[in-house]
Amino acid sequence: MSLQRRRQGQSDLFQKKRAPGESADAAAPLAERMRPNDFTDFFGQDDIIAPGRPFRHAIETDTLSSVIFWGPPGSGKTTLAYLIAHKTKAEFVAFSAVTSGVPELRQLVAEAEQRSAVSRQRTILFVDEIHRFNKAQQDAFLPHVERGTVILVGATTENPSFEVISPLLSRSLVVVLKPLPDEAMGAILDRAIADRERGLGQLNVTLSPEARRRPIGFGNGDARAALTALEFVVTQTPAGPDGHVTIDERAMDAALLKKAL
Repeated sequence: MSLQRRRQGQSDLFQKKRAPGESADAAAPLAERMRPNDFTDFFGQDDIIAPGRPFRHAIETDTLSSVIFWGPPGSGKTTLAYLIAHKTKAEFVAFSAVTSGVPELRQLVAEAEQRSAVSRQRTILFVDEIHRFNKAQQDAFLPHVERGTVILVGATTENPSFEVISPLLSRSLVVVLKPLPDEAMGAILDRAIADRERGLGQLNVTLSPEARRRPIGFGNGDARAALTALEFVVTQTPAGPDGHVTIDERAMDAALLKKAL
């Protein structure tokens, strides 16, 4: 059993690879429940993961090398890591910049070496907010990435040219994610409203066109913010006599306490 799976309190996002369509924890926030299981439900980063793109091909053929995702909040960095966890045969281990340090890394590397020797299985190490590690801590990753003991998947909202040490950068592909365009944001909201297993489909939600535009503007390219706003509005709006939740722009503005720019 891996170090990440033994550590209490660590996010279980990557601990269990859900099959496509399998329900997430019903108590989880909407943005968490709606993380896609497949590329077909990942919107807004076609330059990176459209069919035929080299990065998507590397994931689908399980030939991924070390990579650092750089992009604003809610642009899909953690979701891409989640898809990698689903699509590859490698052991996927999440390593926290907040709760983990060099001793945990040493144990994790020892497990990765044993895994490779026994079953030839690769280990992918996901480090969210990698910029939170200082340069000395980042140095600890370097020999293991260089030898291929682990494949590093880092995520950061900060420019890696300034926040990630040069030796790690030279051994990693930097993938830049952009704020999600309105069209992608709308598709994500529509999917959440329609999905009866993980989304809000069972509530029979209807948004007016203006109301639909409000969380898109509220999110401003951040899918997590838009889904959080949508979930709050829907759960705070009582259903009508017909059992449907109907939301217009006034109800949306009142729930969000401001008009979206």
